Amino acid sequence: MADGAPPPGKRKRELGAAGTEAAGQEDKEAGIGNGTSAPVRFPFSGFRVKKVLRESARDKILFLHGKVNEASGDEDGEDAVVILEKTPFQVEHVAQVLMGSPELQLQFSNDIYSTYHMFPPRQLSDIKTTVVYPATEKHLQKYLRQDLRLVRETGGDYKNITLPYLESQSLSIQWVYNILDKKAEADRIVFENPDPSDGFVLIPDLKWNQQQLDDLYLIAICHRRGIRSLRDLTAEHLPLLRNILQEGQEAILQHYQVPANRLRVYLHYLPSYYHLHVHFTALGFEAPGSAVERAHLLAEVMENLEHDPQHYQRRTLTFALRADDPLLQLLQEAQKS
Repeated sequence: MADGAPPPGKRKRELGAAGTEAAGQEDKEAGIGNGTSAPVRFPFSGFRVKKVLRESARDKILFLHGKVNEASGDEDGEDAVVILEKTPFQVEHVAQVLMGSPELQLQFSNDIYSTYHMFPPRQLSDIKTTVVYPATEKHLQKYLRQDLRLVRETGGDYKNITLPYLESQSLSIQWVYNILDKKAEADRIVFENPDPSDGFVLIPDLKWNQQQLDDLYLIAICHRRGIRSLRDLTAEHLPLLRNILQEGQEAILQHYQVPANRLRVYLHYLPSYYHLHVHFTALGFEAPGSAVERAHLLAEVMENLEHDPQHYQRRTLTFALRADDPLLQLLQEAQKS
């Protein structure tokens, strides 16, 4: 390990079957703790860029693979992934800057149009920085831009192929249990229904900085263990799902004044990690994973279960996998036979 403990609130996650964020490391490495406003350091020394894994000018985000803790500039160090993302503007701060005398450099001027480079003060220049350290090959592949393929999974495919494959991965979700047990991020919980069977906690997703509502993003994590995904849901779970939908919407209205008709409430399949959780996002926000091949609206999931308690054990589900995902090959081979 590096010279120092992992930063508060850090979640180390492995790669799920769909090439998305899945599991945490063992409890002793989980970086258990909550955030702090005090100055902190990265949990490693140095960072030599090895590769740009992915970048998006539209989303203002950059994924870097680097070597850290190198003794003498050789390649004896450890792997780390650092994700740099420009945070959204806060209107009140921008207004203050524009009313003042910001530092400007003119790029061009033509009639009524002019373009400048403006150098903002500290409160407008922060960069959200996510660290994955130590990073495994799975993490590197996860953040590397790759081609996707659509696959259709029958109920039988899930039982005979997908589920055995997932169980063989031994993916830990200790970081989820840390939240439910109040060992980590307890101060971030917005709402809790403590019922062990039909209760849940509602917590802001790490992708949301909570500074504006345009990209509002919260996660409801159920207390009951053993419900892995949409495929496990039956009519037995309807009281839990109703609680998540109704109480989650009410809590968001109370805390953020965002009504239910401005929220998108859905589950992922395949999910990022295999403990049942539900996403609450602002309706106008194009959140990652909200496309039709992955997102299933919670209200429709409940209606399907009311009509057929075994709906998700029987239904064929479509989702995307990375072109090099072993699960994709397993499913494709089964469908050829």
